[in-house]
Amino acid sequence: MRFLGLRIYDARLWVGPEFDAQTFGQHRFALELIYHRAFTAKAIAQRSVQEIERQRSLDEKMANRWTSDLARWLPDVEPGDKLTGLYLPGQGMQLWRGEQSLGTINDPELALCFFGIWLSPQTSEPGLRSGLLAGLARAVP
Repeated sequence: MRFLGLRIYDARLWVGPEFDAQTFGQHRFALELIYHRAFTAKAIAQRSVQEIERQRSLDEKMANRWTSDLARWLPDVEPGDKLTGLYLPGQGMQLWRGEQSLGTINDPELALCFFGIWLSPQTSEPGLRSGLLAGLARAVP
């Protein structure tokens, strides 16, 4: 992922053999991001909700709640940090920084929308989505 020519992060998608991009929300998968820039959890949460709002409309209350939830859950990142999110259909998501578990969000709707940032056809980065789907790492997460 690049923004104005600056490298932001590298991304890799891990899926099982049944994965179908058109119905990504029905499948368990993992998304790995390796950051090349430093960001605060608050900045990542705010940007995540902005990206979610590109996929669907959120009322102000929901947008504020999701921003707050994500800011509490996501860590500040530094260059070289690896975050891996595991999507659990109908349940939510889990997050790791390297080998350290950062916890679980038990909100299926937020989880689906969060991973939709990368996998939804309405993503703001269709080239990144195409790259993730073209280079699928086929493994059961």
